[in-house]
Amino acid sequence: MNIFVGSLPFSIEEADLRESFEAYGAVDSVKIITDKFTGRSKGFGFVEMPNDDDAQKAIDELNGATVQGRAIVVNKSEPKPEGERRSFNGGGNRGGGGGQGGYRGGNDRNSGGGGYGGNSRGGDNRSGGDRGGY
Repeated sequence: MNIFVGSLPFSIEEADLRESFEAYGAVDSVKIITDKFTGRSKGFGFVEMPNDDDAQKAIDELNGATVQGRAIVVNKSEPKPEGERRSFNGGGNRGGGGGQGGYRGGNDRNSGGGGYGGNSRGGDNRSGGDRGGY
């Protein structure tokens, strides 16, 4: 069973989290989610336990437990339905458009817009920008 663990202290290590869950049974994997730029913990992670009964006992016992001064949240991890996932690096509607004689087009992910000196409109379904006239 895949278990979500939230409200983790930022200083906790994966080995410490593994140790907490191994008190209830075998642990296949432990992953604390980190920021890809800073490497700092985001304060949550996942623990995979092969035995569902052991995993449920760990959830029941550890949910609300205090770890390094913080009450942690522990529950069964449910995968998001495919339709609810968002991609920030590709796909989706990206800004577009470049102005007539524009310096640069709008390839920003949140807004399109004409280029500098251009006369066009760009954008996507979230926002559009009329940046012409620079």
